[in-house]
Amino acid sequence: MKNNWDIDTALIHHSKRGATHSGAVVEPIIPAVAYAFPDTDTAAAVVSGEKEGVYYGRYGNPTLFSLEEKIASLEGGEAALGVSSGMAAISIALLAYLKQGDHVVVTKDVYGGTYKFLTNIAVRYGIEYNFVDCTNPEFIHNHIKENTRAIYIETPSNPHLTILDIKKISEISKLYGIPLIIDNTFMSPYLQNPLELGANIVVHSATKYLNGHGDSIAGFIVGNSDDITFMRNSLMGDLGQVLSAWDAFLILRGLKTLGVRMERHCKNALEIATFLENHPQVEKVYYPGLPSHPQHELAKEQMKGMGGIVSFELKDGKEAGKRFIDSLKLIIISFSLGDPETLVQHPASMTHFSIPMEEREKFGITDGLIRLSLGLENAKDLINDLEQALMVRPKVDIELKV
Repeated sequence: MKNNWDIDTALIHHSKRGATHSGAVVEPIIPAVAYAFPDTDTAAAVVSGEKEGVYYGRYGNPTLFSLEEKIASLEGGEAALGVSSGMAAISIALLAYLKQGDHVVVTKDVYGGTYKFLTNIAVRYGIEYNFVDCTNPEFIHNHIKENTRAIYIETPSNPHLTILDIKKISEISKLYGIPLIIDNTFMSPYLQNPLELGANIVVHSATKYLNGHGDSIAGFIVGNSDDITFMRNSLMGDLGQVLSAWDAFLILRGLKTLGVRMERHCKNALEIATFLENHPQVEKVYYPGLPSHPQHELAKEQMKGMGGIVSFELKDGKEAGKRFIDSLKLIIISFSLGDPETLVQHPASMTHFSIPMEEREKFGITDGLIRLSLGLENAKDLINDLEQALMVRPKVDIELKV
């Protein structure tokens, strides 16, 4: 049932009913592994797919199904699949279209985990790939082969916040009759809806903004019903990557505050990006909300907000970056993003460590690059912490002469 609710309302209320079948306002946690049937014919019908129902927890659970319905609705897709991590979502989405001998075009600005999956696992099964500068859609044309079966992009990218033209790239994918898969983690459905712009599949690390509290690992894939059914029955279930009822409950809870959280994330990010861009110790800032960003106008066209991630480089490079990070007192050094706490990390040695140094340099991931995930704190407190860390000078050994 389609409703005309604004997204802020849809995040809080169930898409089909104001409360659950039990009457509870909050979705119940149903962690059952097995489910009973009145007779063998019903059991067989559910297993074969002739009748709707749940028969084994490896293929999902009622709590997860409620969450999947909500995620599909938020992204404007026919169906969604909740899985055990963001990497589970990425790998399932790719494996749904790729087999031995197939080829995929991948944006060069890609998450380190995606890079490692392609270079470490996909190649073992005869899957080919090319990393392409997708800021120019014409470059994609140049890398399409007879065996190309998918295009995979991130926008904004991790960690450079590169923005790709979803509409133009989707036109290319349709021209060749191949699916376009987009990682929408940095935006969430609140700020960007790739399916409406022509994408075929959207993936999320729900560990990040969808959950928003740093206490659940999960992933989502959104697309048409046939593709999602295939992924559930022939990949997710067989690989054992189902999302638990407890994690589904945490994300259902987290989604209710996604709107207000994203507004604060975006507000803080813009203030911090502006502060950093005007600081004498900062060489360059990457944030699509700044007019200096090369795809600023495109970002305004296809995004409803600029997100909560800011990356930047200091003028004195790696050592200055290390000194800066180690001098922070409020901001936490950690992996992940989208949490209430502001997190800082060094991509070259953390999230993108799996990419060899020579490849990182090609992708522009320098040793001096720093990524901030802006949390929900007061922006003034964050700026004060950044300011004091930026002003810490290197220690100088003084030789005493007698």
